[in-house]
Amino acid sequence: MTAKELQAFLKARFPKENERHEWKEWASLKSNISGRKGEDLVSYVSALANMDGGCVVIGVQDKTLAVTGIQDFATYTLEDVAHRILGKTPGLPSLGLHIEARHASDTGAIVWLVHVPRHAPRQPVQAHDKAWQRDGDSLVELRPDRLRGILTELIAGLDWSAEIVPRATLADLDAAAIAKAREKFAAKHQQERWAAEISGWSTEEFLDRAKITLHGNITRTALLLLGLPQSVGLLPNSTAEITWKVPDERIAKHFGPPFLLTTTEVGQHIRNPNIKLFPATELLAIELPRYDIKVILEGLHNCIAHQDYEQAGRIVVLETVGRLRLSNLGGFVDGKPEDYFTGDRTPSVYRNHWLAIAMNNIGMIDKGGYGIRDMVTSQRKRYLPLPDYEGSTPIETLFNIYGQQIDENYSRLLMERSDLPLEQVIWLDRVQKKLKIADDQAALLRRAQLIEGRKPNFFVSAVVAKVTNTQNQYVLNKGFDDDHYKRTILKRLKLGPATGDQLRQLVLDKLPAVLSAKEKETKVKNLRTALRLRGLEGVFIEVATSGPSRGAGAIWRIKA
Repeated sequence: MTAKELQAFLKARFPKENERHEWKEWASLKSNISGRKGEDLVSYVSALANMDGGCVVIGVQDKTLAVTGIQDFATYTLEDVAHRILGKTPGLPSLGLHIEARHASDTGAIVWLVHVPRHAPRQPVQAHDKAWQRDGDSLVELRPDRLRGILTELIAGLDWSAEIVPRATLADLDAAAIAKAREKFAAKHQQERWAAEISGWSTEEFLDRAKITLHGNITRTALLLLGLPQSVGLLPNSTAEITWKVPDERIAKHFGPPFLLTTTEVGQHIRNPNIKLFPATELLAIELPRYDIKVILEGLHNCIAHQDYEQAGRIVVLETVGRLRLSNLGGFVDGKPEDYFTGDRTPSVYRNHWLAIAMNNIGMIDKGGYGIRDMVTSQRKRYLPLPDYEGSTPIETLFNIYGQQIDENYSRLLMERSDLPLEQVIWLDRVQKKLKIADDQAALLRRAQLIEGRKPNFFVSAVVAKVTNTQNQYVLNKGFDDDHYKRTILKRLKLGPATGDQLRQLVLDKLPAVLSAKEKETKVKNLRTALRLRGLEGVFIEVATSGPSRGAGAIWRIKA
């Protein structure tokens, strides 16, 4: 292919520099393969490998990807450069590292594509005795959060929760918890052909059949779900604890195993008064508890099932005004939380597989991928903001449950429009939280006349405003056209000259409420500039020479 065709090919495959793609206009490889730390190829290989792998393109112009080619290969050849890179990057998997050469047929320019594999589980990749990551256009030493994320990654085939606890016996399990587990197991499996036999099983047989113990041996799962509080010390890294905390009141209380029982206690401590919502078309308010206890328990059980117990941290339930935030160590394992909002996706991987099976068997969690959807659906039916996972990181999962309105229009819309598809409700929920939505989602909501405004400042549309009796807020959001504000400025200047700051104050508070403070300031500047350069209906304004040019203290007047 020609140089231009090669450029087009590279643009299609590597459209922009990011954590996966890097472009380098290196004419010489002499000091760029292994040279200055943080700037050479091995440093970039480390940075890409410490994320999800990627490709370094050598011999192209930055920004444009125009093919410039490598002029001086020094002592490096396509056949041996991979081995030389591996020798300088401890921890880099050899499988997946390969270098591909591309030639421009018309100019003879040669481009190298260095394909970099992802790091091995729990093994950061180093170069120059440091592990690197990308930060903007440069490289920095791997940050503690990313390093921790790598060191605690899930390894296929390893299951902390399935391990046998050598010194533990049935005496380390709580009798009341065992009885509750048997009761919940029977309810979960009442349609099975062997359901009538459950009551006759011995404790040992029941625990084995429920996948809580393994061949009569006490597992870490058994101690978490059914263990006596004093038996927690038998667990390695024994921080098996849930902390309920109310920062505003300096309250904190800790709950340990048996989690089958103590999660209910946590739920009982959470303040859950009734709140009132007011439909636009009804005379009476809707009264409901601030939180759905089923959503709280489902979220808390998910924290237990997915906690990374090897990190020896707590599960935390943080109660603030109108919101609960549940957190557990360990990132979301299989996909993104949003993938499960509609119930279409089924999880295929669990951090604690044995624990998840046991919790499913005794009705604590759902393994079909419906748990998150059920929580979302519950909140929708309660006309409150949907639960979300905002703030989560690769090393910690945060689950937010809302107990009060964010945008009254959203709640009223749900009351009036029960026919809205769940996907649209999810997108509208993100709009009310001022979170990003995809362009195609915004387009669909706009076509359905559910939102207006410009990206990213979307707001409730006139159609919905009419349904929900929120026309006033709609007008404040939409604002007026530019000519309206220009006429306001001209009316003021007809009364006499004014400073730039006086004109700013005149218009600022009348701009759309949906605009940020910075966007409002920019709007004011643009309006004054437009009147000075283009005028309105033949009238122009000018900056008087007595003041600083177009500053806040400059004197503005109608041009003679």
